[in-house]
Amino acid sequence: MADARGDQGGEVGLVLHGLNRAKGQEMSALLEPGMLVRHPEQADWGLGQVQSNIDDKVTVNFEHAGKVVIDMRRVFLVPVAGPDHP
Repeated sequence: MADARGDQGGEVGLVLHGLNRAKGQEMSALLEPGMLVRHPEQADWGLGQVQSNIDDKVTVNFEHAGKVVIDMRRVFLVPVAGPDHP
């Protein structure tokens, strides 16, 4: 599996089919530092904790991928709720 981070400062640019920019921006507005998330196409990255959210760019520290900047106009992060974090 190719590393989606590439050589551009760790910014992820994966496109999820059927996701429009408005939906990504709405989701971005809900994410706050400290929240737990998962990347829908990178399960091997593990659980991530939101570090910052500025202008649709969300910085997440993942268990197995480290710190990654996510463009919320292109990727829909999945919030993780509850104490068990499935």
